[in-house]
Amino acid sequence: MIEFHPVTKHIGAEVTGVDLRKPLSSEEVATLRQGWLTHLVLFFRDQHIDDDQHLQFALNFGTLNHPAFKKDGASPIHVLDQTDPKGEGGDEWHSDNTFEPTPPMGSLLRCVQLPSVGGDTLWANTYLAYETLSPPLQRLCDELTAVHDITASMKKAISKGHPFDLAEVQAKWPPLVRPVVRTHAETGRKALFVNRASTTRLVGLSDRENEALLPLLIDHIRSPEYQVRLNWRPGTLAFWDNRSTQHYAVADYTERRRMHRVTVNAFPEHADAS
Repeated sequence: MIEFHPVTKHIGAEVTGVDLRKPLSSEEVATLRQGWLTHLVLFFRDQHIDDDQHLQFALNFGTLNHPAFKKDGASPIHVLDQTDPKGEGGDEWHSDNTFEPTPPMGSLLRCVQLPSVGGDTLWANTYLAYETLSPPLQRLCDELTAVHDITASMKKAISKGHPFDLAEVQAKWPPLVRPVVRTHAETGRKALFVNRASTTRLVGLSDRENEALLPLLIDHIRSPEYQVRLNWRPGTLAFWDNRSTQHYAVADYTERRRMHRVTVNAFPEHADAS
């Protein structure tokens, strides 16, 4: 029997009663999806699965998202293999790929190898970030849009030695304007939808207004009461909703950390109306 054990009051639950090495029934998929929508990020411990089992599990919940920077024909499993993660981009609060026309619905990240200490990941509840704003600020944010741009994160990647052509990437993903408050396609709840990695300015506001308001909104997600922190073990898999969370990979290690990730887009019946 599948059970969910909350890790904090507002976000995160460990899941028991399921073996990810085996195909899931439709009832099990429905139960897990509802638990995922409720808890925003699910943690599966002691699931020593291979890449194919990882992929098959992910495809129960969405269609395959091809990571923005991978070549055509590359494996759907994105390997994060790092020993020097500082400044790579994961070590700031973000939702994945909000610069894309349709950002991914969620990701399933599996721990393969860990440093002797460190390498935790945190997630934050962006519903709660919106709901705890004062009513006047909520009303203002409901009316605002913001620019999401890949440029800053790409410059960081290039500075770390990744061989990207900045002009080519900018041409492929030009800046997009998105609502500051996102309404979740499945739950109908509102979530704060700005992040440090990609959001560059609030549309229609002066520079001075941007300098005051945008950092306030971005930093609001850092309140500990909105967060859960995962101490990984090999065989742990985390499945998060990219529409209602942000995450942060703690860059506090210098030994090898190897993680495998599958990212999924929403099925048509679960996609945003836009």
